[in-house]
Amino acid sequence: MKELPPSPPPYRRLSTFLFSQFGERVQKITLDAGLSCPNRDGKISHDGCLYCNDRGSGTGAASQGKGITAQLQEGMERLHRRYGANKFIAYFQSFSNTYAPLAQLRALYEEALAFPEVVGLSIGTRPDCLTEDILQLLSDYTRTHAIWLELGLQSAHDPTLQRIKRGHDAACFARAIHQAAGRGLHLVAHVILGLPGESRAEMLATAEFLASLPVDGVKIHLLYVARSTPLAKVYHSGDYQPLSLEDYVTVVVDFLEVLPPQMVIHRLTGDPHRGELVAPNWCLDKAQVLTRIHQTLAQRGSHQGKARPPLYIDILTNPLLPGDNLVPLERPTIE
Repeated sequence: MKELPPSPPPYRRLSTFLFSQFGERVQKITLDAGLSCPNRDGKISHDGCLYCNDRGSGTGAASQGKGITAQLQEGMERLHRRYGANKFIAYFQSFSNTYAPLAQLRALYEEALAFPEVVGLSIGTRPDCLTEDILQLLSDYTRTHAIWLELGLQSAHDPTLQRIKRGHDAACFARAIHQAAGRGLHLVAHVILGLPGESRAEMLATAEFLASLPVDGVKIHLLYVARSTPLAKVYHSGDYQPLSLEDYVTVVVDFLEVLPPQMVIHRLTGDPHRGELVAPNWCLDKAQVLTRIHQTLAQRGSHQGKARPPLYIDILTNPLLPGDNLVPLERPTIE
């Protein structure tokens, strides 16, 4: 029996978008390519971002000796068994996945693309780690695969970026987005809510900043405190307090209302490793967080883009828009 698409949510959910593209469930497999970051190798700093640990928000698989092929095979088996998925996106997640020589990046990407089950790549990186050659390489892959480029913004406010030790400013992110736009790539911004010193108004200004750029998707993260991070020291000193569940849910819904309805929502909260989490404990219950967000949207009678001028097309019930089609017409040959 053919799988039916999920019912339309009050925001443009990634699962709905992927179903519209591929006609079936597609799952992401997180990969650790063993790369580094200019904020850790000394080019910018040795300390990393305030919230980042030595796994770079990833699995740590590379340090265990697992290559891309082994990670993909394990991930496909696990996700097929759990969800019945047969198509996958290879998500290069840990650290900065464009921060290496072009030949090394090409070999990593094409090792993943060699799997016929892999229908696309998602490349997580920093806005200051892009070159014309790298963008051209990723653009070339769009002839045969769906390609996402995920860039960390975190905040549109330079004082905040300085506090969290990002090592770049908001203008750097905007330049990277404009440089990458128009190449067939699906551009995704990462933002974090609850950053030290940020008000609700400043968080919503970040949503407005994204709305002004050719960004196709957004990942919204909660700032949680992980062990062995500079933020953990700040938290234990009493100088930082994470958002409460109620405050986080409220600001996420506010944020969604500001975002344009055509943006695909890739994430609404974080996924901390249980053994590494310091605070807040409520974020371990992801189902509760998502339920509360959905309940608040329903109670408000709200939806993504509510605070923006209406469009002439109902995007939330018609997830495939002109220009959205990222599915290639033919499979690639990877040599």
